Amino acid sequence: MLIWIIDEEWKDYDVEKEVLEAKYPGVEIRRSTYDYEKDLKEFGYRADGILAQVYASIPKSTIDRLENCKGIAVYGGGYDRIDVAAARTKNISVTNISGYCAEDLADYVVAAMYFVNKGLAFYSRTVVEDVKAGKWGAMAALSPVHRLENQTLGIVGLGVIGKTVAKRAQALGIHVIAFDDFVDKKTMSNLGVEKVSWEDIFKRSDYISVHLKGCDENTDKIDAAALSYMKDTAWLINTSRGKVVSEDALIDAVKSKKIGGAILDVMKTEPPAGDEPILHVPNIYVTPHVSYISIESFKALKDRALENLENMLAGKRPRDLVN
Repeated sequence: MLIWIIDEEWKDYDVEKEVLEAKYPGVEIRRSTYDYEKDLKEFGYRADGILAQVYASIPKSTIDRLENCKGIAVYGGGYDRIDVAAARTKNISVTNISGYCAEDLADYVVAAMYFVNKGLAFYSRTVVEDVKAGKWGAMAALSPVHRLENQTLGIVGLGVIGKTVAKRAQALGIHVIAFDDFVDKKTMSNLGVEKVSWEDIFKRSDYISVHLKGCDENTDKIDAAALSYMKDTAWLINTSRGKVVSEDALIDAVKSKKIGGAILDVMKTEPPAGDEPILHVPNIYVTPHVSYISIESFKALKDRALENLENMLAGKRPRDLVN
């Protein structure tokens, strides 16, 4: 049996080796980078199962050359780089993993709100200048802002992650409102969340946390029109997918001070080259897609991916099937 890992993110695969070698004595485990054409020709074509990072592209041209593959298990929620339809025509199942890092994303969102609310970037950047000017304490302070407990968080997309974010924010006393076409008012009310319209969530929120699926229907869902509803002090936080926010519209909104700013852990182009305009705008803070990372999330991610792979290899329906 051959298991093919396609990844450039991680330093080791000790967990995979331990689990797979115990389950399938004599298993051959091979790894390739995202530029795997040579490996596909030499050994990848005969893989029985594939473990793929979310950035790995597996198009129809690759899938058509797979001779033994029973399943492709993606390390994460995004599977837009896998041709799932082509896989299904060859009876190859594809799985993703959602919700495994909900706690980590919730921590990131709360950290982002505190980062903005307490002005950490501004104060650390201007402290030397302030000291030389004799400013300290209240003399160096920006205009006072309300405590977080007196502000409103709007959640766009109240799925597993959105619900976890809501719970974490509510523990801090923050009022939570949400927009989600697929969650009714009663369900939200039972969660202590106020269901609002698309327009109102942008108008009323001091912070907007985006948790939309990265499907084609959501491309540029948050556009210039949506951003125009926001308060000029409000901030956008996106830990979902870069494609759901119009970067051009966001850049314009921040530069023209129509909104306070944005904290993004995702971009339209990942990994970026470094010269993308979104990376060079004051008050837009971009982190390198690390919001999901913790020791616990890595363990959950690998355990779930391996569980999905084992079920596919056994001809069983995996719990995270996407095709």
